[in-house]
Amino acid sequence: MRPARATDVDAIAELRATVMRPDLERLGRYDEHRVRRRLRDGFSPQHTSIITAAGSFAGSVTLRPAEDGHWLEHFYLSPDVQGRGLGSAVLRTLLARTDTAAEPVRLNVLQGSPARRLYERHGFTVESQDPIDVFMLRLPLTNRTRQTLL
Repeated sequence: MRPARATDVDAIAELRATVMRPDLERLGRYDEHRVRRRLRDGFSPQHTSIITAAGSFAGSVTLRPAEDGHWLEHFYLSPDVQGRGLGSAVLRTLLARTDTAAEPVRLNVLQGSPARRLYERHGFTVESQDPIDVFMLRLPLTNRTRQTLL
């Protein structure tokens, strides 16, 4: 991974449109302009990392600080690298940092998205949901361990 630059926004917006299209179409929410605009409007290169595989752009992930921990956002992997363990490796790296800082991580995933299984394997649980989104929370490893022991 490398830090994102402002010039990465277009590549990330295109990847977002590609990977989110099937789920957004299934939910009747796909708009080819809106899907890119939402990324561009909220892009924060200072909190975003570019994921590379074999020296090429393979995806992005944002870990944005929040008042009560972090939000995991804009985690997109190119379809040609999905299913090879890269997403798990990225999550392990990011979650090791938040565990060390004893901070929770939140995210939202679209209803029915296969990405939800990845997040559940890494300790995220459903906090709330609506017809479109599932909001998930992962407590720091130390807190989850303590809760299990109680």
